[in-house]
Amino acid sequence: MAKSKTVFYCQNCGYESAKWLGKCPSCNSWNTFAEEVVTKEENNKNDWRQTSSKSKQNQPRTLNEIDAGEEVRQSSADEELNRVLGGGIVSGSLVLVGGEPGIGKSTLLLQVGLKLKQSKVLYVSGEESEQQIRMRADRLQDSSKNFYVLTETNTKNIFSAIEALSPDIVIIDSIQTLHSSQLESAAGSIGQVRQCAAEMMKFAKETHTPVFLIGHITKDGMLAGPKVLEHMVDTVLQFEGDRHLAYRILRTTKNRFGSTSEIGIYEMLGNGLRQVSNPSEILISQKDANLSGVTIGATLEGNRPLLIEIQSLVSPASYGTPQRTPTGFDHKRLNMLLAVLEKRCGFRMGTQDVFLNMAGGISVEDPAIDLAICISIISSMEEIPVSDKVCFAAEVGLGGELRAVNRVEQRISEAEKLGFTEIYISKFNQKSIDIKKSKIQVKLFGKLQEVFQDIFG
Repeated sequence: MAKSKTVFYCQNCGYESAKWLGKCPSCNSWNTFAEEVVTKEENNKNDWRQTSSKSKQNQPRTLNEIDAGEEVRQSSADEELNRVLGGGIVSGSLVLVGGEPGIGKSTLLLQVGLKLKQSKVLYVSGEESEQQIRMRADRLQDSSKNFYVLTETNTKNIFSAIEALSPDIVIIDSIQTLHSSQLESAAGSIGQVRQCAAEMMKFAKETHTPVFLIGHITKDGMLAGPKVLEHMVDTVLQFEGDRHLAYRILRTTKNRFGSTSEIGIYEMLGNGLRQVSNPSEILISQKDANLSGVTIGATLEGNRPLLIEIQSLVSPASYGTPQRTPTGFDHKRLNMLLAVLEKRCGFRMGTQDVFLNMAGGISVEDPAIDLAICISIISSMEEIPVSDKVCFAAEVGLGGELRAVNRVEQRISEAEKLGFTEIYISKFNQKSIDIKKSKIQVKLFGKLQEVFQDIFG
């Protein structure tokens, strides 16, 4: 006979309590505890290892006795996904992919699964029927004899199918739809999400099978379910973008096997997601003539150099308080740059409305675009266009000085590859580069005022 008890879980962090609490002692959130009925089976019939041999007990060993080995990675036939994962799919890894509804999470993993022709892939769907998945695969115009579809939400039945099929990769769509018989709560609740993810993690680690989990997000943009879900998995990928725009960004927020600063860029088409190998071309708009307030900044996302178009609009403030409206850039840093322009360069920014936009819908945190932003703002304010063959890569300090940026050679190389003729950088980067090797003209300056005099005269 199964024994049941009532437990209260914090819906924000997953903290467990025997009684209801107004304030969570773990994350200090108020009124987040929800009651769940937990059923403990006398014999663990839902353990996926029920037919396997008894697991051996691990013994403590010193670090010198442990063989480091190498991570076994498998190419996903998707260069953007490989880059974001750190070089490929790691055996036994648990990857969580989150994003807004309709952004393309299911399409991305379905497309990746169909491209793995030599691997046996099991796609478990709790949201769509087999016919819907077949229709989506037909739109992708791709097929594979090793791609299997299972429409199931009970973890016991899923593990039974996995034992019979022995897949090389498992895709779960989505973790919020799974249900474990060990808990009496409904699918998608805090306890169910944590329990199902724990079972999937146990399966991935003991069989060295990569598992991809698709996760829903809340209205605040956070992954739905307990915060412990993100701690359990090896990699957390965020699929971002506007559903009304064509481009999508796959960003790493956690990665135990690689860098967390890599991004992958896709374009959503009628027949699936297209990899964008040269994102600088889509981030720089095509226009007939030079416009004021438009400059090009050289930034980095992980190991990938990007040239992004920065658009500014400066107009006299119609009301008492001037507006500061950045899109894709930090609001506080924009205020700092405007203060530098007024204090160090003498421009009256206190009476101007300033609107700033990063073209292409991308968000940038790299301080190397500071110089491009300052030039863009003054270009719009003075109605003087800047040549579209010029780009900028320098950080602006509070004293109006141009500070050196890291990996400037990659930025120069990317600008040269895209046909730019001039690039403005800090003179303090001079020691780390060889100007003679570059075909592009590299201009070195130490002060923001010197750049203004060179460009605007």
